[in-house]
Amino acid sequence: MSDEVRKRYPSDLTDQQWELIEGLIPRYRQSKKGGRPRSVDMREVVNTIFYQCRSGCQWDMLPHDLLPKSTVYDYFARWRDDGTLRRINETLVGAIRQLEASSEQIDPSAASIDSQSVKTSERSSSRGYDGGKKITGRKRNIAVDALGLLLAVVVTIASVDDAVAARPVMKQLTQAKQPRLEVVWADSKYHNHDLNAWLAEQKNIPWKLEIVRRPVGVKGFVLLPKRWVAERTLSWLGRWRRLSRDYEHRTDSSEAMVQVASIGRMLRRLAPPPGQVPFKYRVAA
Repeated sequence: MSDEVRKRYPSDLTDQQWELIEGLIPRYRQSKKGGRPRSVDMREVVNTIFYQCRSGCQWDMLPHDLLPKSTVYDYFARWRDDGTLRRINETLVGAIRQLEASSEQIDPSAASIDSQSVKTSERSSSRGYDGGKKITGRKRNIAVDALGLLLAVVVTIASVDDAVAARPVMKQLTQAKQPRLEVVWADSKYHNHDLNAWLAEQKNIPWKLEIVRRPVGVKGFVLLPKRWVAERTLSWLGRWRRLSRDYEHRTDSSEAMVQVASIGRMLRRLAPPPGQVPFKYRVAA
């Protein structure tokens, strides 16, 4: 990039948004063997990742006035592997909950779990067939709080049963990580004897799995009480075009992209950019 100020993209961070996460970006640590100090602008790294996730373009087709793939993908992969994206997401969840949750607690007392099957690209390293949705691809399994904020995400091949895929999601909702959690709402896909038996064996999972069933006699799509927020969050995430289908080669990269979209959405919620129309979010009760 040149020293000239480039034209702003809608996905760029505002000054307020950057202040919220700047301290969460890992600092440069020079090797004992020496080496050049970091010269890359971390804000531009985040801007480029947000642009790629929001626009859905290929890494090799990033605009020339943003940072190149050779620079940005290295940081994306590093933050994916060392948990930086997960920690930023968790921090922003706590910040929003302190402002908007009725309890004003950073940890939720209730959560919802759901899944979404999406098609993959032909270069994906793994995929399966979801007979119910008639989709060949992968399945995003998420848990959210009553505000719809992302608490956990696990990506599997689409053929994995929801009750099986729920286990690694629920392992991210242990008492150590979510000390106030009392109940997790789910639909009938998670009414499974093997899953219930597995939960009973988990000493670090004290919360209750509560199945929210469809009203008797109702046909077609219907919003289920309490757990509809998980479906809403999946819809929100789908507005980030990189998530319109699963374009990632690895499932952990898929999970990282979901976290990127979640972070971007929460930053716009905490520090709305100029001109953004205020929106009042419904809370599951």
